[in-house]
Amino acid sequence: MTAIWIIIGIIVGGGIGVVCSFTVLKNTLTKNSREILKKAEEDGELLKKEKILQAKEKFLQLKSEHEKVVNDKNQQISAAENRIKQKENTLNQKLEEANKRLNENNATKENLKKQQDAVAQKQAELEKQTAIQKQKLESIAELTCEQAKQQLIALMEEEAKADAMVLIKDIVDEAKTTANNEAKKVIIKSIQRVGVEAAIENAVSVFNIENDEIKGRIIGREGRNIRTLENLTGVDVIIDDSPDAILLSSFDPIRREIARQSLQKLVTDGRIHPARIEEVVAKTKKQIEQEIAEIGKRTCIDLGIHNIHHDLMRMVGKMRYRSSYGQNLLQHSKEVANLCATMAAELGLNPKLAKRAGLLHDIGKVSDTELEVPHAIYGAQLAEQYKERPEVVNAIGSHHDEMEMDNLIAPLVQVCDAISGARPGARREVVEAYIKRLNDLENLALTYPGVIKTFAIQAGRELRVIVGAEKVSDEQANQLSFDLSKKIQNEMTYPGQIKITVIRETRSVNYAR
Repeated sequence: MTAIWIIIGIIVGGGIGVVCSFTVLKNTLTKNSREILKKAEEDGELLKKEKILQAKEKFLQLKSEHEKVVNDKNQQISAAENRIKQKENTLNQKLEEANKRLNENNATKENLKKQQDAVAQKQAELEKQTAIQKQKLESIAELTCEQAKQQLIALMEEEAKADAMVLIKDIVDEAKTTANNEAKKVIIKSIQRVGVEAAIENAVSVFNIENDEIKGRIIGREGRNIRTLENLTGVDVIIDDSPDAILLSSFDPIRREIARQSLQKLVTDGRIHPARIEEVVAKTKKQIEQEIAEIGKRTCIDLGIHNIHHDLMRMVGKMRYRSSYGQNLLQHSKEVANLCATMAAELGLNPKLAKRAGLLHDIGKVSDTELEVPHAIYGAQLAEQYKERPEVVNAIGSHHDEMEMDNLIAPLVQVCDAISGARPGARREVVEAYIKRLNDLENLALTYPGVIKTFAIQAGRELRVIVGAEKVSDEQANQLSFDLSKKIQNEMTYPGQIKITVIRETRSVNYAR
């Protein structure tokens, strides 16, 4: 029992000790907090007084400066007023003197007239001296006033052109950096040209025969056979003194092919008379139609183009027997399709859609009827009629700028068409005309001042102009390149585009002896 009371006493004593300790600690903390707050308030008051003193000092300084400025202004105003007063007094004195002199001059008319004569004489002498001085200046400068004025105007024009070219260059650089679509077009234009074998078609086909005896059988009695063949095929059959050859002339390659194959069958069979000619020509026409359909189908399969209308596929086959400036239309369309697919893949576009538009871009050229609209517009109408996608329709109709482009496939087709048609060897061109065009291109650049040499390279696709560094500055070189491009575009006819490069370099040459 005693132990229990001892334990209870210990617990009670411990609790009392904890309470007392907490009370003492609280009082201590409260005292410290009060001291800290008091110290902070004292510091704040000191800081406040210090800032107030600084503000007063700043205010007094600004006030002093302002008063100084005001005093200076007042002094300036006072000085100006004094000067004005002095000038006013001087003017008044002069006015009084002038009035006095005027009164004196008015005293006698004779004196006034003499003074007027003297003034006129002095004015004439002054004009004479001025003319003499002007002549001396012109003789020293070796220029007339009008020539000096013209030189000054020309100098100002050159400076304005240089500033304008710098501004144009900055605008173009900014556009290339910021415009994504413009960048894609620049990439398209900079893609290197490709070259493949091109088939050349003529307006005349040659049919070879074994001997001249067959010529008489083809002509027939009184020319009946040849007239029948010409009437059925629409081809002029030319039989002259050429040994072992007959010429088939027509602007339509399909007609020439029908006539050629019909003649081949007739000569092989040996039976040549009007009835047999009608039968063979009819069979040949059906065979050619089947070949056209097969060519169109095989072309679409080779290019991986599916779900195309059978009428469009037939027109693709007819391209085999059409030519554009001597370039086989089917080969041209296949080349454009492959180029479009390659470039579209590089640019992140749809290569299948681009290939489809490239194949069909000249579909309007194989019409059986006479067109009243450009072939690009007619091709777009055909594509729309046969439910082609709007992007393909727009690309077909706008590849010669007859329609406005509304998607990135359209400029792709236009550029690829120019690449295929403009590369050297793709289309027939008379050698003399080709050489003349290159000479005209070089001579056009030689007409500009400061040009030393010109070279037309890349089959006329690029013009390099070498200028003298001492005669042409960098800004003038930019201006020359710009002016040349505009002049070539306005005065010359050419396929594709021409790159103008102006080269300006400084060379220092010495010899060690």
